[in-house]
Amino acid sequence: MTPITHRRPGRFFSALRTPLLGALLLAGSGLHAQPASTLKLAYIDPLSGPFANVGELMLSHLQYAVEDINAKGGVLKGTKLQLLPFDSKLSAQESQSAFQAAVDQGARVVVTGGSGSSVVAALVQAANKHNERNPDKAVLVLNHSSIDPDLTGKACSFWHFQFEANTAMKMKALANYIKKQPDVQKVYLLNQDYAHGKQWARYGQELVGMARPDIQFVGDALHPIGRVKDFAPYVAKVKSTGADAVITGNWGQDMVLLLKAAGDAGYNLRYFNHSAGSIPGTVLAVSQVKLGQVTWVAEWHPGQIDSPKVDALAKAYQAKTGKDFLTPRIDMTPRFLAAAVNKAQSLDVVKIARAMEDLTLDTAVGTVRMRAEDHQALLPQVVNTIAPVDGKTVKTGWEGTQYGFRTDAVYTGNELAQGTECKMNRPK
Repeated sequence: MTPITHRRPGRFFSALRTPLLGALLLAGSGLHAQPASTLKLAYIDPLSGPFANVGELMLSHLQYAVEDINAKGGVLKGTKLQLLPFDSKLSAQESQSAFQAAVDQGARVVVTGGSGSSVVAALVQAANKHNERNPDKAVLVLNHSSIDPDLTGKACSFWHFQFEANTAMKMKALANYIKKQPDVQKVYLLNQDYAHGKQWARYGQELVGMARPDIQFVGDALHPIGRVKDFAPYVAKVKSTGADAVITGNWGQDMVLLLKAAGDAGYNLRYFNHSAGSIPGTVLAVSQVKLGQVTWVAEWHPGQIDSPKVDALAKAYQAKTGKDFLTPRIDMTPRFLAAAVNKAQSLDVVKIARAMEDLTLDTAVGTVRMRAEDHQALLPQVVNTIAPVDGKTVKTGWEGTQYGFRTDAVYTGNELAQGTECKMNRPK
């Protein structure tokens, strides 16, 4: 075939005026308007150190959801989601470095939350600064687990969406439950020394105190996060106060080691926590010490009776990964993103964010709405307690033990929703 450069210029340019070539040019220009082949999501959470098992578990949940979305066609009729893992190392500075690396690799969405509120806050600040400087390459932060109310309160951001019930919502659910527990009389506040731990203590004293004015708060202590190897001195201090219950925001190894230390001391405490059962090792620790009653709150708990949608999701997840399914909200996070992209009919981050505001999604745990004024998801919350299998209230053992979870109370997201201090700056 004769190369086009050898043709006479007159014949070539006159061809541009033919209807056929004009149509071809229009079709060609349309190719540039088609959706990108991938939408990159950066996962920034702990993949090393004392909480690596938590980070790996959360990553596995996200990978399953992303692969399921892609298997069903992705978004915008063909665009696939791509998940890029980064290790936060439980450090705000490391996470900000990971953020920049993710942006450099083309990520337009950051999924995080398992590193604690200080890390999430740092990532939101990084997104705020980046988006102000690079409005054409804006980045969203989707928070699946960090529950500091400031993230949807006085430090709220248009670029941040929270898919977990915040501290105030969770503590309100626990306070409603404790109101009907007359045996809880003396409470000690023992928490990790960072923003979330301090928030858990403050809301515990405030909301539980309002629900039960007769309760005595007999002590308050903070400890370094992820660095205490022996909680025996802390347990001894709690015991000296005569406390019968502990409000603790501890998670990961800090929760497991606290339970073991109290068990070794023969101290039969009640614990009120936000995520104990969803952290590997907690149920095993309770089954081994056979002391203590751990009550926690989440959108769902393993073995929950009458939860067919989550049961089906958990079965499919386990069949594919060989792992236990623990947290519907993490599976829900990329599904909300996919729904917002399809609603916006665009990969433009500002349009996706606006589409996600007040978006209502039918999820495995029921209908969930993303509140527009502060970007807080209104999730249901189930108060439940780690307890021995009895065939009635606890039918399934967990972590290879004969201990599972007993449902104590269920509250809707609307029942737990509270006011917000959020004054959001929105892009024009």
